[in-house]
Amino acid sequence: MDFKKTKTDTLAVTRNIHELMEPTNNLYESVAILSKRANQIGVELKEELTAKISEFAIPNDNLEEVFENREQIEIARYYENLPKPTLIAIQEFLKGQIHFRNPLKESMAEPF
Repeated sequence: MDFKKTKTDTLAVTRNIHELMEPTNNLYESVAILSKRANQIGVELKEELTAKISEFAIPNDNLEEVFENREQIEIARYYENLPKPTLIAIQEFLKGQIHFRNPLKESMAEPF
């Protein structure tokens, strides 16, 4: 998914708890789903950022010499201005774009 095109708030917003509970009927389950999705998004963004920054890296054996690379700085600033993974996960969850399931609920629903 392209997180750069996501239209979401970049700052924390007060949310309606009942709106977050609606898909699962359990606030704690919703928070667990949001947490897992935010971790997934964070890992993807970090891998992408690391790959882009490494393209401009200069192999350097001397630790005393540190070169500032403008391209790296611009890329890092761009990623800093993106919405936080938690905010992206909340938006996806509220729009119904996250697929989730609870195997315990599924096994309890089946007759023995």
